[in-house]
Amino acid sequence: MRVPPFHRYRRFSQISAVFVLGMVAGSVLYNSIFHAGYSVLWRDNQEMRLEMEQYRKDIQTLKKYNNTSTVIREIKLRAEESRDKDGEAALDPATAKEIVVKMTKDLEPMRGRSMFEIDTDGKLARLLLDGKIYIVREKEYAVSIRTMLVMEGVLQIWVEIRPSARG
Repeated sequence: MRVPPFHRYRRFSQISAVFVLGMVAGSVLYNSIFHAGYSVLWRDNQEMRLEMEQYRKDIQTLKKYNNTSTVIREIKLRAEESRDKDGEAALDPATAKEIVVKMTKDLEPMRGRSMFEIDTDGKLARLLLDGKIYIVREKEYAVSIRTMLVMEGVLQIWVEIRPSARG
């Protein structure tokens, strides 16, 4: 049996190899764009789920304490932007939201308390939360309370969240 000379098929094999490499490169590019878009969509979905859960709790509390104006009806936690040594954000928004949700669960006993007794409740919140470590996605984050403000039944707390020194 005779083997045909390869030089006849060299041009065809080069063209087909370039075509196959182009297909592979195109599929890699398409897959990376698809996953980047999906990642953004997933992050937005997580944030919206957390916000929706917070709104449900706020509505339930507002219905419960509808007629009383001197109690804490709503707790709003605000995470201050903390920067690392390079000037970049220390944590992503989804992680900050998860930590805020965990802190809100820890502060749930503050709902329904009198606004005029906030001095003792504020000390209690500081003792409970200041320097507390939360674990999110196998990383430890330390929380420090910066400011607490009560106005019109809303307790607003500004916190700084940064990666823990021990983790």
